[in-house]
Amino acid sequence: MKRFLFIAICLAGFIGAFAGEVAAELEYRDAAEFKIIGLATTASSNPYCRLPDSLEGKVREQLWELARNNAGVAVRFRTDASDIGVRWTVWMNRWMNHMTATGIRGLDLYCLSDSGWRFVNSARPGSTASNKSKLVSGLSAEMREYMLYLPLYDGVDSLEIGVNSGAVITTAEVELPSTVKPVVWYGTSIVQGGCASRSGMAATNILSRRLDREVINLGFSGNGRLDAEVAEVMASVDAGLYIIDALPNVTAEQLKQNLERFYGILRQSHPDTPILLVENPPFPNMAYDTSVREQIEEKNGILYEFYELFCQRGDENIYFLSSAGMLGEDAEGTVDCNHFTDLGFMRCVDYMLPVILRLLP
Repeated sequence: MKRFLFIAICLAGFIGAFAGEVAAELEYRDAAEFKIIGLATTASSNPYCRLPDSLEGKVREQLWELARNNAGVAVRFRTDASDIGVRWTVWMNRWMNHMTATGIRGLDLYCLSDSGWRFVNSARPGSTASNKSKLVSGLSAEMREYMLYLPLYDGVDSLEIGVNSGAVITTAEVELPSTVKPVVWYGTSIVQGGCASRSGMAATNILSRRLDREVINLGFSGNGRLDAEVAEVMASVDAGLYIIDALPNVTAEQLKQNLERFYGILRQSHPDTPILLVENPPFPNMAYDTSVREQIEEKNGILYEFYELFCQRGDENIYFLSSAGMLGEDAEGTVDCNHFTDLGFMRCVDYMLPVILRLLP
């Protein structure tokens, strides 16, 4: 009994010390005061929304709600703080059975080092919509550049960055990732980030760090259906590359009906910008489910026919990417035969990066 009591007291002391560390007083600033990257538009009353206010009520309700998910959006700031924390409130407090809470509604902090962007820590959400987390403490007081990734499958209603008293915190000074000629990647739940374990591990965010260039995430879970309104938003961006990666969300008929118009909106505004058409990922269940394999092969075939058509019309800046081998040969790249794990996202970026580097200006 005495031994049990001793263990309980020690455990209570540990928990109390940890809680005290998390709750240590910091001075907070609204994250919207700093540089925000990863957005195709700033024409929104919500500083982190991925579509402009003008489309509310004009696009499908599901699409509009997903636009409020902050996939690919990041805050760039610099500080000499020894302690850094965050306070944030999400609007949905979403939960899913195949994706971690840190990926759905958590935050990821990265620091710019001599070797590039280095992961610092994740702000892990609790069970409520309002959250508070200390990300790092005990740093030497010197200026560092940081990047804070926002949630992949939820949206922040409020976001504040906290630093210890007396520390300086300002907007980013180093222009990295570069926002000149960004990559705009359009697609499905996979592009949005399902099912990365944390927000920094979505393919668009990995690619952005590899390129040190802004990559705008226009992935909409279950709703990458080649909506013309989204193409118009993409066309408003002076991009270095447009990626169309929507096959998992469209039927063969929808692909035939919508792709040419979607492509045409981009090409009319940007006649010389590379456009990359990406095949359906090679999902593991293709090896066992005949109907899945047939559907994927049919859509891949239709996509290639469009590619040939655009080439025949004289487009010298249209490109096609086969997905064979994208996820490796061991079928270990997904969580549910569809959505990627961190391993799947890393393999996807490794596979696509050489092609993207050839196409970027």
